[in-house]
Amino acid sequence: MQEKKMAIIATKGTLDWAYPPFILASTAAALGYEVQMFFTFYGLQLLRRDLTGLRVSPLGNPGMPMKLPYGPKWLRDINLNIPNAVQSLIPGYENLATVLMKKTISNNGVASIPELRELCQEAEVKFIGCQMTVELFGFEHDDFIDGIEYGGAATFFEFAGESDICLYI
Repeated sequence: MQEKKMAIIATKGTLDWAYPPFILASTAAALGYEVQMFFTFYGLQLLRRDLTGLRVSPLGNPGMPMKLPYGPKWLRDINLNIPNAVQSLIPGYENLATVLMKKTISNNGVASIPELRELCQEAEVKFIGCQMTVELFGFEHDDFIDGIEYGGAATFFEFAGESDICLYI
C-alpha cells in the first residue's frame, strides 16, 4: 500500500493563522502521511527563528471571539466583539488581542507555535520556504530555522500534484 500524502500551502503570518497548518501537518504525520508544507508570502513568517512578532489581527476578523481569558466565569462569558471601525481607533488594540489570545492558548494547554513547529520537524514534515518570497522581502536564510528547503512553486508542485490532500491555508 502506497503512503498517503498531504500538501499544505501556508500563506498567512499571524498568530491565529499559524495554528491550522501546523496542527494539520503534525496530525497527518502522526497518522502516517508524508507531509510537505510550502510557506510563501506572509506564511514565511512562520519559519522565522524569532516568532515573538507573531500577532493576532482582530481587525476584519468577525469570526474571532474576543473573550477575557481570566476573571470570574460571568466575565469570561461576555463576548467582546468590537466593531472594526472602533478597533481601528483604539491604540494598541492588536497588542491587547494578541496578549488575550496567548493567555487563552496557555490557559487551555494548547501547544505554542514553536512547539508545534518542532513537533512537525520531529515527525519529518518537510518545510519548503519560497525562495522568491525570501528575495522579495529581503530576508536572509539565517533569518529562518534550520532544516528547511528553499525553492519555488515548481519545487512543491510535483509533490502537491501527487498528494491525496492539498490544503491552502
